[in-house]
Amino acid sequence: MRLQPARRKYLASVRVKSGIYPAAAFSLSFAAYLLWRSGNGNGAQAALVTAWLIVPLLALTERVYFDGQRLTRRGLTAVLRRVFKRQAQTIAVCEIEWIETGTVRLFRRGGMVRYRYHSEISGNGVHLHVAAGGRAYRRLVRTLFPLVPSEKLDVRSLDLRDYLCDARHLRATRELLRIAPPAVLEDSLRALDEKRIIRPRRSEGTAAGAGPQRASALQRAANELRVAGRLSEAGEAFRRALLAAPYDGWLIYGLARLLHSQAGAFGKAGLARRSVAALRLAARHAGQDAELLLRIGESLAEHGELNWASRLLNRAIESDARSFRAAIGLAELALNSGKLAHVVHHYRAAQALARDPALARFAAREADYYLRLSADDDYLDAELRRLGWLQNTQRARHLAARVGIASGVFALGATAWNPSLAAAGWALASSSAVVWMSVSLAGKFFAERSKARSAD
Repeated sequence: MRLQPARRKYLASVRVKSGIYPAAAFSLSFAAYLLWRSGNGNGAQAALVTAWLIVPLLALTERVYFDGQRLTRRGLTAVLRRVFKRQAQTIAVCEIEWIETGTVRLFRRGGMVRYRYHSEISGNGVHLHVAAGGRAYRRLVRTLFPLVPSEKLDVRSLDLRDYLCDARHLRATRELLRIAPPAVLEDSLRALDEKRIIRPRRSEGTAAGAGPQRASALQRAANELRVAGRLSEAGEAFRRALLAAPYDGWLIYGLARLLHSQAGAFGKAGLARRSVAALRLAARHAGQDAELLLRIGESLAEHGELNWASRLLNRAIESDARSFRAAIGLAELALNSGKLAHVVHHYRAAQALARDPALARFAAREADYYLRLSADDDYLDAELRRLGWLQNTQRARHLAARVGIASGVFALGATAWNPSLAAAGWALASSSAVVWMSVSLAGKFFAERSKARSAD
């Protein structure tokens, strides 16, 4: 009797971030409206079924699967790429070159912020952009990110790897550490006064009864709450931890990240300045910890403190001569300063420090690209034109999205009292959707670097 092969088991399955499907559904809905107005009921029905049944089903099939060894994208887009570009949408864990995570604030209520994370996974010429999907996204982070070396993760990805957890765990942590709910912590920003934290009275530290273990537990809880968007509770946990360990560099660094999150959520420039001050203070207490110096330098680069960032990245290399990310960070700082020769030098150094073939391939590719930019004026002009067109397509995409949403809302409101204005609104919304899809496709074309001509 012939045995059937065992079905592959997937550890995680996450949706792919794609905005083509909503635009397609909107355009087909408008086409159905026009067909109905012209008396073609069958065509209108077919377009409507396609827009609200087939397109959502196709969108749901656009997923990335992880089986413990490789990431595989499935869906209509993956099939089209295999057919027309001859490119398999699969990345092995050892082939991953870089994981970058972004955040979107959905809403803010009191001291809580609802974050939506999305990660871009790149490697071997394949880019997978996965969107946050609650439990599925957390499962991907827990199973994939620990398998990827730290050199391939950006700061947010490292935070998710170390501190992302579910609501049940957060609730148990808050109850164990007796952290008050956000309603009680409305004045937590004032409790995070710098003088009070950095120079606590001896009586406060003693009264807190916090030894090293409790300070470590509070530090982890504070970072978990920060990643979850519970900023006021995270501030209270940092306050208690710093009363017990006011000179811990990692603790002050976590506080700086919290202040940065609060500055973005509440729109207060003062908190951003205090975040920079906390990062500088953390650098004073970092000692020879290369990993901490590296993270502080990368955070300062996000704030635009390029001189401080360069100084700390060089300190990280002095502490750990094999620091790949420090060399990459110095290359990015040199690129911001327009020093292409320095960029090439740092990428070559990173290539020599790479611990696996994927990192070496990434550093070599970047070094070759910027070396050609500095040596070939025609290629530099072509790339500048490409970047200009890419910026124009991005602006056109944002404008088309705003016009489409506004005209669609206007058309819905005008349907009852003025059909002519409603038809004009639907026409403008449909045109905006078509423009949005066109410039999105053009943006993907301009996002790819130009191929260099041969030396001949």
